[in-house]
Amino acid sequence: MKNLLLLIALAATSASASATVSLDSCRNMAVRNNKTIRLAEENIRGADYLKKAAQSAYLPGIDFTGTYMYNQHIINLLGADAKLPTMSFDAATQSYQYNLLKDPSGALIKDPATGSYIPTEVAVIPKEAMSFDVHNVFAGAITLTQPVFMGGQIKALNEIAGYGKELAKATRNSLTQDVIFAVDESYWLVVSLKEKKSLAESFVNLVDSLRYNVQEMLNEGVATKSDLLTVEVKLNEAKIALTKVDNGLSLSRMALAQICGLPVHTQMELEDEQLRHAGTAVADNQYNMSDVYNRRQDLEIVRQSINMLKGKERLAKGEMLPKIGIVGAYTFSNPNVIDGFEKRFGRGFSVGAAVTIPIWHWGGNMNKYKAAKSNTAAQQILLEDLEEKVQLQVSQAQFSFDEAKKTFNMTVTNLNKADENLRQAQLAFKEGVLTSDDVIAAQTAWLAANSEKIDAEIGIRLCQTYLSKVLGNLTY
Repeated sequence: MKNLLLLIALAATSASASATVSLDSCRNMAVRNNKTIRLAEENIRGADYLKKAAQSAYLPGIDFTGTYMYNQHIINLLGADAKLPTMSFDAATQSYQYNLLKDPSGALIKDPATGSYIPTEVAVIPKEAMSFDVHNVFAGAITLTQPVFMGGQIKALNEIAGYGKELAKATRNSLTQDVIFAVDESYWLVVSLKEKKSLAESFVNLVDSLRYNVQEMLNEGVATKSDLLTVEVKLNEAKIALTKVDNGLSLSRMALAQICGLPVHTQMELEDEQLRHAGTAVADNQYNMSDVYNRRQDLEIVRQSINMLKGKERLAKGEMLPKIGIVGAYTFSNPNVIDGFEKRFGRGFSVGAAVTIPIWHWGGNMNKYKAAKSNTAAQQILLEDLEEKVQLQVSQAQFSFDEAKKTFNMTVTNLNKADENLRQAQLAFKEGVLTSDDVIAAQTAWLAANSEKIDAEIGIRLCQTYLSKVLGNLTY
């Protein structure tokens, strides 16, 4: 809540306004405002919806289908009136016999035109009785489909969706760590340049004091015009260096504000602009590489990718297995096909089962399965390679931190010597033992020693942050 209020306050400030913020506050603002991380958050939400969609595949699906069709013609099942011969029961034969025309001798008479026997009686079916009005046809169905066994593909899809969500989270976490590290670099760069600006101001004052002393000595005749010119040249160089540092500080503040998602002209005073206790920073020397591998989000991305590829293996394998489903439907139509094409809706239920058994596909499904296994194996090799590189990365980060600590300790010793050397040079100059060139050399050495100490202090901070990043411990 505190960081949120700070963010609101900073966003409302003008270009000339200022606020004091900590490193953790800068990290929070950068993470909240970074568009890449916001995009990753949206990907997580999308992956969650896909997971829910995959879970719904276990449940029955209910669909409605409705159709309408206009037909130009009606359906005539008969081209003309149908005349069907009739039968009568013959008591002599105890069977039904066709009623056919016979001559006086009892022989059946054939029609000369068709060669068929002539019935004495017929049953007439009018053409209109077998005509159906299908100008306007309405039909619909409500179907229910319940998967029973899909070769393990539904389970594989759910697993893939779950791994996809975890992969999206790991991607978001990895991006967050990259943003945090970028914030730390910009933050400590501002601190470094602020310290160097103060150092440059001190150096200008130091050289200016020397110029004043040499001017007094020139007035008294114990110094030359050349001595004064040498000091003035050095003073001008110090002022130019101060201007460059001041410009660099302004630009670095703008860069930090941009990373934090604030207007670039927002002026932020940082809590750590006065470096203190950098030499007491301690690295985490006790770590287990297995734990490091588990914490590293870039490796987690590869691990989840492997899990997804294993799910795709199961999907490919499911193509070779039988599939069973149950189907139920409630259908209706007008004209009513159930009761003689009546002009009213007819309805009815139907239930069935469907089984699909793959038999032969010329090795296509098997080759897809083998290709999926090959992709998984390749990703596994990539993970092993990355783990080896991470081990080397951790060792390098540890050595860099130890080296930064040693460098800092040496710069502290050098600075103490440079302070004493400058003090002795100033005393000797006042006593006339040393020249202004000797004092300038001592001042330059003092400036270099202070600058190296500042760089060493910032180096420790950055090495500590980088070591936390490679160990997977970088949080905010």
